[in-house]
Amino acid sequence: MIALLTGAYQYTKPQLAALRALGLEVVWMREESGDLPEHADQAEVAVCNGLFLHHKLTEFPRLRCVQLTSAGLDRVPVTELREKGIALYNARGVYSVPMAEFVLWGVLSLCKHANVFYANQKARVWEKDRTLSELAGKKVLVVGFGSVGAACAKRFRAFDATVLAADLQKPSGGFDVFYSMERLPEALSHADVVVLTLPLTEETRGMFGETLLKSCKKGAVLVNVARGALVDAAALSKALQSGDLGGAVLDVFETEPLPAESPLWDLPNVLITPHNSFVSEQNRDRLFSVIFENLQAFLKGANEI
Repeated sequence: MIALLTGAYQYTKPQLAALRALGLEVVWMREESGDLPEHADQAEVAVCNGLFLHHKLTEFPRLRCVQLTSAGLDRVPVTELREKGIALYNARGVYSVPMAEFVLWGVLSLCKHANVFYANQKARVWEKDRTLSELAGKKVLVVGFGSVGAACAKRFRAFDATVLAADLQKPSGGFDVFYSMERLPEALSHADVVVLTLPLTEETRGMFGETLLKSCKKGAVLVNVARGALVDAAALSKALQSGDLGGAVLDVFETEPLPAESPLWDLPNVLITPHNSFVSEQNRDRLFSVIFENLQAFLKGANEI
């Protein structure tokens, strides 16, 4: 069985040997936006990230299984894959730990005014700041309580924060109070910190516009490590500039890189990072374990996840 592997993951020789031991014949494609290599049209398995942003599914008539190197499904034609009975696996859980640590770092940086202390250090200024806040006792709302959301919740609870969870279905645990998505405005009105970890779909695109942002508790901090298109950037800028929101930790944006003319760059209560929250030196091993286990399960006839 031919497996098309792309440059979305850099395999070691032992890893390639392990895949071949499963009975896979590897075809390599470094750039997903480039021309398809020889025999790619014969692939029954594809391990990729943005391959289908550049190539139509019809170019792979024998495809039976897609393994993504990302957790999100917004870069693949999910409906078309399901209609054709093609198994779809994502990288669920691979990036949860670094993203959750990143979220905690961002919120703590705002609470402890890290930017002020850094600027003072650079200027060699010794000046106390008596306006710092703490996480203990705060209410943190995690919107989209999947693997990343649960990992965030675990860490916030360790800081004695109360975790509110909002999702389509009630999770099995790891939170203090649950809200259905229909009650999201109510949940937002109670939260000191709002963490977005929900997937981007047609239903969630632009969800956090003026209406939901106005539902937030005054002075709340918004964190987005999911997808930039979940949030209306203009409405967010307005809420931050007016003081309705107390701050934001933003790792993802609808347009990346974030345009230089965006007003978000200049807001003192905003922490901007370049879609970096998922990065960790441990991701490589975790990701290959997921790839190998899912392909092994598929080849053994496991059901589509």
